[in-house]
Amino acid sequence: MPAKTFSDGEMVMGRWPGSNLYYEVQVTGYNKSTQLYAVKYKDGTELDLKESDVKPLNYFRMRKAHSRSSSRQRSRSRSRSRSPARTQAPKRSNSRGRETKKPMQKEEVQKEDVPALKFVHQENSTSSKPTSVINYKEAEEENSAKNTYRIVEHKIRKEIVTDQLDLPYNLRTKKQEKNVVELETKDDHLYIKKQAVQTQEREFGGRIGVFFIMFLLPFTVILLLLMCAEDDASIQSFPPPVPTLQMLWSSNALGVFVLWFLFQALLYLLPIGKVVEGVPLANGKKLKYRINAFYAFVLCAAALGAALYNEVNLSYIYSSQLQLAISAILFSVLLSIYLYVRSWRVPADELAEGGNSGSFIYDFFIGRELNPRIRNFDLKFFCELRPGLMGWVVINLGSLFAEMEMQGREAPSLAMILVNSFQLLYVIDALWNETAILTTMDIVHDGFGFMLTFGDLVWVPFVYSLQAFYLVNHPNELSWPVALAIIALNTVGYIIFRGANSQKNAFRRNPHDPKLAHLNIIPTAAGKSLIVSGWWGFVRHPNYLGDLIMALAWSLPCGFNHIIPYFYVIYFTCLLIHREARDERQCRKKYGVAWNKYCQQVRYRIFPYIY
Repeated sequence: MPAKTFSDGEMVMGRWPGSNLYYEVQVTGYNKSTQLYAVKYKDGTELDLKESDVKPLNYFRMRKAHSRSSSRQRSRSRSRSRSPARTQAPKRSNSRGRETKKPMQKEEVQKEDVPALKFVHQENSTSSKPTSVINYKEAEEENSAKNTYRIVEHKIRKEIVTDQLDLPYNLRTKKQEKNVVELETKDDHLYIKKQAVQTQEREFGGRIGVFFIMFLLPFTVILLLLMCAEDDASIQSFPPPVPTLQMLWSSNALGVFVLWFLFQALLYLLPIGKVVEGVPLANGKKLKYRINAFYAFVLCAAALGAALYNEVNLSYIYSSQLQLAISAILFSVLLSIYLYVRSWRVPADELAEGGNSGSFIYDFFIGRELNPRIRNFDLKFFCELRPGLMGWVVINLGSLFAEMEMQGREAPSLAMILVNSFQLLYVIDALWNETAILTTMDIVHDGFGFMLTFGDLVWVPFVYSLQAFYLVNHPNELSWPVALAIIALNTVGYIIFRGANSQKNAFRRNPHDPKLAHLNIIPTAAGKSLIVSGWWGFVRHPNYLGDLIMALAWSLPCGFNHIIPYFYVIYFTCLLIHREARDERQCRKKYGVAWNKYCQQVRYRIFPYIY
């Protein structure tokens, strides 16, 4: 049996099947029976190659140098041994007798011209595929007569042969089987123009699963609010009485929600705050975002203060909460329809990887367009933090005033104060660290469809505020020792949550920061590194752990009489376990052997010694 030539983890040049193109790959294994090497390409593709299709990294550099030397020798030999009988083509001359040369056309640009273009490899921190960006440079071609031609191109379609250019990066997407790449110009750079690739993997149970989810989610929101409003909020009283139409719908509530949405949009457009670039997307582009959510929150707080000063009754929010929720559901459906229709007019490289399945119901739910924008107004980025997250705080405040009014209290209860304070801290933290959301899966990977619109505008403000809504009709008196224990639990959760996220974001911005020198890392074939110490050496998702600890602290002030206030922490646990599974698949696909090593060192996913 032949001996194994290349070792596991070694970087080599692997042939792309069915072509003469070679790309830099990492050896991930060797099958002795089939004598095939398992390799991983830069874009995440994993294939089995014969040994004849695998070459050392310096193979093409050596061959290229040899071919140049041979070509120079052949050129000198031909010039010396040209036959006297061979006639030369007549030279063209102009009226002045000077020799002229035919101008070089685009079609005549040879492969030797291409190396003058400088290739720079950039990677997306959350995307599973590398992106190659081509910086446009002037390319000079010197011919035998020392004539220089300047090639100025704004759009190029060309076959790029890796073994001639000595480029280690695969310029094709995983699903494409083309030998050409199409480039487009933007901001003096050439970007690879991505073709529309149909989604192969469907999450949430595919078409049938998302169909039922779209009906189940609104029904769950309405059911939870109805049960919390009952005197007996136990499971034994399920189902609650069927509400009247007047309880469900109010045009005034719809008007209040629309005005709130437009008010937040106005604050988003204010020319305050800094403008930052997001991470490179799959097509190599970087979008710009205005970071001013915290300033918008301060202005909202001032507006609420002015409303209270003018004796506006905020308990209206509590009494109309069901109607406001249904108005938000209607608004999210209409917005999702608009997003789906407009997605058919955008270029293919602006579609989300997971939202182009060809199924209307699935793409409508997941979202086809990755970052829908109306000029500079980014709809997804706006909805992620503004209307829903700030609306959550306002709804909590309405419940606080409703408790005082309905329970005849001069001051809110300690349980209500804890719930409002914990969740206010969480919202302020998210708004203050607004730039961190630019690297999340929601922004970088997921399309903007019903899943995110409903989650941002309905689920977050009306389900996350469930504890405060519950306490209005079901007061719970807390002793100070119990309150201090709950405060300590929330503090521990926040420290883990903020510490893990800050460490991750700092490492993504600058892995070579001296402040991070104490961290142990595992390099990957994708050119990135995995942290295996600090918070990320404790469990694989310490930010999820901190989130869940805080969620429990938000529910504990409600006592243990009913399970409804604990719906949030139960749902959130299921959500984060599902999201962790998604992250696991993406990371294993992206990092391969390095991710397996990371999992061996960091055994537990979210809960230490449990899961």
